[in-house]
Amino acid sequence: MNAAPDGRRAATLATNVGSVSLPNPVLTASGTSGHGTELSEYGVLGDLGAVVVKSLSVEPWPGNAAPRVHEVGAGMLNSVGLQGPGLAAWVVDDLPALHDAGARVVVSIWGRSVSDYAKAAELVAAAASTGPGSCIRALEVNVSCPNVEDRSRMFAHSAESTERVLEATACGLPRWAKLSPNVPDVVEIAQGAVAGGADGVTLVNTLLGLALDIESGRPVLGAGGGGLSGGAVHPVAVRAVWECRAAFPELPIVGVGGVFSGHDAIELLVAGADAVQVGTATFRDPKAPWKVLRQVARWCDSRGTTVRDIRQRARDRVQTQPAVQAQPAVPAQREGGPHG
Repeated sequence: MNAAPDGRRAATLATNVGSVSLPNPVLTASGTSGHGTELSEYGVLGDLGAVVVKSLSVEPWPGNAAPRVHEVGAGMLNSVGLQGPGLAAWVVDDLPALHDAGARVVVSIWGRSVSDYAKAAELVAAAASTGPGSCIRALEVNVSCPNVEDRSRMFAHSAESTERVLEATACGLPRWAKLSPNVPDVVEIAQGAVAGGADGVTLVNTLLGLALDIESGRPVLGAGGGGLSGGAVHPVAVRAVWECRAAFPELPIVGVGGVFSGHDAIELLVAGADAVQVGTATFRDPKAPWKVLRQVARWCDSRGTTVRDIRQRARDRVQTQPAVQAQPAVPAQREGGPHG
């Protein structure tokens, strides 16, 4: 089966994230498919909903010391440190090829201060007004970055800081705030993003983790800790999407975290996402985004439904029922047995 939607399948898979219309709900995730057309030898980029490029800052950034990636039993730890060429170089070296490949592009940006984010958004907006930049559909604002103006606290850990960043990045392009799961209440942070003018939210970024060399007792990654991604994060992402959909019935939401199959993607859509991103799975299989897309199409066909139908049911659920948050599990009384 071809991954490209056409005819009846186009109607089955079409979706939108706010004002951004997409032919299908499967996107790549920032940081997992490079800054440009790196995945094009494995599939047609234009067949995907969109390509979300690795986060870019105004200036080039060298990233963290090696080792940067470490496989763990439940996923992958990474501490790449947002290495990138800077936006000016990306516009020259990578954007034209993305345009020529027929990709719809979402540009992920980051910064270490509010003014950094504002400058990055301005540069992307300027690029979007050019011929090669006509493929740019939205800006994903990665707020999981240390704020040098606030003792290096993460922007994404404060609703107020998140609001300030989103206010500063207003540039005429739709903006999706990519939020962190490492907070007590992601709905509170999402509210800050909305108050700052976010057109949508991406849920979620990586969980904080650490792996140790048991012989030396030192961290395995060069920078110490890292971000945990992969299958272990999937239930966390589902919960974040579920809770934010309950709190914001009409807010555009992109779900990301542990999407390895069509089942994983559909679960996020059922929770309330309008689109999903495939990330860590791509390291294992660079064709993963296209495989997930085909599986989503087959699932919808087998049940006579569409992506828009799934999205509407999620909205109907929260509009007709009281908001229900996923509650912490109550420890059950332990029973006897071999592990009792």
